[in-house]
Amino acid sequence: MTDLTFRPARYAATSRALHWIVAVLVLTTLPIGVVMLQDGLSRDLQNTLFILHKNGGVFILALVVLRLVWRVWAPAPPLPASVPPLQARIARLAHGALYALLLVMAISGYIRVRAGGFPIEMLDAIGFPPLVPRSDALADTAKWVHGTARYALAALILAHIAAGLNHLRLRDGVFDRIWPPFGRGRV
Repeated sequence: MTDLTFRPARYAATSRALHWIVAVLVLTTLPIGVVMLQDGLSRDLQNTLFILHKNGGVFILALVVLRLVWRVWAPAPPLPASVPPLQARIARLAHGALYALLLVMAISGYIRVRAGGFPIEMLDAIGFPPLVPRSDALADTAKWVHGTARYALAALILAHIAAGLNHLRLRDGVFDRIWPPFGRGRV
């Protein structure tokens, strides 16, 4: 039975805010990416979805990089002692894989779009130059990477959500480290 008086160390408020903002953006961008490729959509709707997906990817990339930099400054709080060492190791590996896949998705999406000769409206509006040359071969490779990595990312996100819900059910203090998204930092 879990000691309900136990209050685990929590992530800093900035860490929690970044986590939940990225979560909302990713959980919005993934289905937009699936829907935008469906046949039968009006061209206007499809264009709008492509714009949302591309620009959402830019935000995700920027926030993931910010999260990684912030993580150096404000490391994760320790897990409660009740978490077995193997489970703690799996959690660390899963978090690392999530960061890696988010970077792979954002970078491959950027390369696919820019190498394919397409705009990224938000970056174009601020005069940000393309960082990759126009190349159909590069665009096709990036498209394959982006399309393939999405399955691994979706599976890992589902596992992450399931683990979070399990910790919430167990009331072992792990979920409390990241919730609520905003407000007081470490306790």
